[in-house]
Amino acid sequence: MLGETISVLIVEDDFRVAEINRQFVDQVDDFHVVHIAKTGEAAISYLKNSPILPQLILLDVYMPDKEGLSLFWEIRKSYFEIDIMMITAAKEVETIQETLQGGIFDYVVKPVDFVRLEKALIRYRNQQRLLTSREELEQVEIDQLIGLPKEAIPQKVTSEKLPKGIDQLTLDKIKDVLRMSDELGVTALQMGEQVGVSRSTARRYLEHLVSTKEAEAQLKYGEIGRPERRYSSWTK
Repeated sequence: MLGETISVLIVEDDFRVAEINRQFVDQVDDFHVVHIAKTGEAAISYLKNSPILPQLILLDVYMPDKEGLSLFWEIRKSYFEIDIMMITAAKEVETIQETLQGGIFDYVVKPVDFVRLEKALIRYRNQQRLLTSREELEQVEIDQLIGLPKEAIPQKVTSEKLPKGIDQLTLDKIKDVLRMSDELGVTALQMGEQVGVSRSTARRYLEHLVSTKEAEAQLKYGEIGRPERRYSSWTK
């Protein structure tokens, strides 16, 4: 998923609104509209015949050939793996509640504000990247995943201060890379390239994690015979 384009299907009966939404979506990095369906039947036909399903559907409630939320439930039941974001003028509490119960990712009310839609798409992109990059998530990551504001997420209290030259943000990034590394581990050079710091800085952080028993280091021989220090996480 990381670095891949997210395919989007727009289901909207008003061609002018559909085109505006298409332009909005295509302005956001890593998103691409693959099709616009102007009726419910056209949307179902596209899904049935498309060799590759879209990852995300921007769906209007009011469609000329479908009653109420029947199209929403038809898509949800037959294509549960596709995420749905409602883009609609419907503001009724019953409609909002029903779609929330149906597992929508977001609900955006028309007329669509680009900044609001962009935030929703970026949040979706970040969610997908996190879900496809890890096998397990910590509670704080799950809280972020479901949209809890940062101020509502309890911060971990540590009894020890970090050593001079070690900041928490960079440390967390390095821990993430370690957890995703394979059994061979990573060198300080590789870590620096992935996190965006120098090799010496990466080594300082890695040795700190070794000292706190959160990582281990082993000497392994590279292709030219020189031993290299490779690091791996104790808490994968």
